[in-house]
Amino acid sequence: MDAEFAALEDKVGLLARLCQQLRGENRALRQQLLGLQQENQQLKGKVAGATERVAAILARLPEDEA
Repeated sequence: MDAEFAALEDKVGLLARLCQQLRGENRALRQQLLGLQQENQQLKGKVAGATERVAAILARLPEDEA
């Protein structure tokens, strides 16, 4: 009976450590996700700006008269 309790205690301890580890990983992944979302927004802004600049350049080009 004592051996069963000891084995159960070991398993519960392992589970507790695993939960802590997964919480830490989850926290790190959430922070990473937030950073990537912010970077994505910045890149979208840059693409939109570049698109506007290209459109403005194309609008200034003479039409093809062929």
